[in-house]
Amino acid sequence: MTTVSKFPVARVQESPFTFLASVFSILSSAIALPPCAITVAALSLAGLCLAGCQSGPQFADVPGLPNSGASAATIPSATTAAPAAGLPQATPPTGSDGIDILHPGDMLIIAFSDLPVLVPPIEQRIKDDGKITLIENQTFTAANKSRGQLETEIRARYVPKIYVKMTVSVMHQKDTQFYYVGGEVKNPGRSVYISRIKVLGAIKSAGDFTDFANKKKVQLTRADGRTYKINCKDALKDPSLDLEVLPGDNINVPRRNPFSL
Repeated sequence: MTTVSKFPVARVQESPFTFLASVFSILSSAIALPPCAITVAALSLAGLCLAGCQSGPQFADVPGLPNSGASAATIPSATTAAPAAGLPQATPPTGSDGIDILHPGDMLIIAFSDLPVLVPPIEQRIKDDGKITLIENQTFTAANKSRGQLETEIRARYVPKIYVKMTVSVMHQKDTQFYYVGGEVKNPGRSVYISRIKVLGAIKSAGDFTDFANKKKVQLTRADGRTYKINCKDALKDPSLDLEVLPGDNINVPRRNPFSL
């Protein structure tokens, strides 16, 4: 009985074609088979060897262990998710047409703190010229500014020229802001500005339109003199046409031509 010798270890490093020739030679000398059968067996074995060489094992690296030489799996980097579409954005600061704007006639309470002496809160009505007078006989223009702007201006006037430290707080006195609705409404007059309201709501609070009101030519006059024409019939269908009422505003509803539709 013929014993098949083991393959030398060095054969592993040979090229596929050299390895194929070696396999064919060993099988021919060890097994009494037809040459065609030996050729088929050698080709099958060589094919398996070549396939194994081309597709090596692919394992992900284990944390804490050195790389074994296999291709490391590519891990996608974490990214910050973009804000979802449609989410509400941050509301911008109140602009020059916002409800925080001060007007002549507004009654203010100005409080001071962090001073070396106790200063009681000062109540001041903004004069027709838009000014107020505070401690140390300092005069400030308050009209057409926001409360925050006025607070900053007051502090800059006193610190550090007069005081080392100061905190200023400007507030509207309760029930001292008004708007006015006149003309063809059932209850014309002054109304207390309590919270945000639009023209149609202000007219409702004045008892609503009379039968003779011209709803297409309502006039809104700001405290600074700017005027706007509002078609309230269109505003009922499109709320974006319904303007916001600010403290000190005047709404006038004209009388319509009795012969018009």
